[in-house]
Amino acid sequence: MSDSPLFQSIEWAGHTLKNRMVLAPLTRGRAGESRIANKIMGDYYVQRANAGLIIAEATAISEEGNGWVNSPGIYTDEMVAGWRAVTDRVHQAGGRIILQLWHTGRASHSDFHQGELPFSASAIKIADDEIHTPKGKKPYEVPQAMTLGDISRTVGDFRRAAINAKAAGFDGIEVHAANGYLLNQFLDSRSNERQDNYGGTIENRYRFLGEAMDAVLEIWPAQQVGVRLSPNGTFNDMGANDYLETFTYTARQLNKLKLGYLHVMDGLAFGFHERGEPMTLADFRTLFDGLIIGNCGYTQDLAQKRIADGDGDMIAFGRPWISNPDLPTRFKHGYPLNSFDDPTTWYGGGEEGYTDYDTYRQISDQEVAGVSS
Repeated sequence: MSDSPLFQSIEWAGHTLKNRMVLAPLTRGRAGESRIANKIMGDYYVQRANAGLIIAEATAISEEGNGWVNSPGIYTDEMVAGWRAVTDRVHQAGGRIILQLWHTGRASHSDFHQGELPFSASAIKIADDEIHTPKGKKPYEVPQAMTLGDISRTVGDFRRAAINAKAAGFDGIEVHAANGYLLNQFLDSRSNERQDNYGGTIENRYRFLGEAMDAVLEIWPAQQVGVRLSPNGTFNDMGANDYLETFTYTARQLNKLKLGYLHVMDGLAFGFHERGEPMTLADFRTLFDGLIIGNCGYTQDLAQKRIADGDGDMIAFGRPWISNPDLPTRFKHGYPLNSFDDPTTWYGGGEEGYTDYDTYRQISDQEVAGVSS
């Protein structure tokens, strides 16, 4: 399998990446109450430095952006220092790592914000679902519709997070505009019923993302910046009838920025809103001239096909990499995969189910030792 497209090198932002496999950003909840990246998080990323590119887990740009228990942040000096220790170790291991900038918006709860309701485009709650808060599992709440001042402040938060990510030693940043989080909430006409310059037309609904991009591009060269989109997804109550118009326009606008890549959740593993045909990587290839990363439920064979067909340049893998820290080696040589169907240790906790999975070589050595004894 060594001649597979997945194992060809590729140029990105002045770096030669060793393969086309991307470690997807996985929210694992290991930062603790301090939300500071720590040693076991460093261990986890070093184990997976064999990726062509690591996209570190979604990381809150501000205290207001939090909405996940024990997820990391990038808005204090201590958080910058914590992440710096991680990036230094990844670089020493030969890896490249970028940070995903995150604001959860209405996919949060007042328990995260001293009783203050979370923000969104409009006062529309996530329907028929619950959230894990610091005080237990609770129904989602009706969020506060952001004022113009709130939007301006949050654009500033994206800019400061970009500054902090550079200080923390990351190789780039990814703006999270997918999966029903804040920027996606503005893009989606089901969650955005605003009557001002940030609602109504797709041009207006894109405005917040556009301003956030302008802010981070003041700090980072465009080639070191990516954006994540989820045109087909239902996660966090997304999916509008005009999704084709919305994401076609959004991709074209982002293309004008000459970004390093577009990260598209084109797979349907997290559900499909079924409001038409799913948008594919091939669709985005006609809209975006830079590197395209596919994601969501990819198998090795499908990933190789997408790259061989020219629809995508790299493919992100998530769940298989949880239990297989040496996933590129296993794919390359056809080694069997460790099971990854036990979700009880996916979110929160310590090393168990996080950094204690064996590589194929470790398993083989143990088997040999067992036979010898």
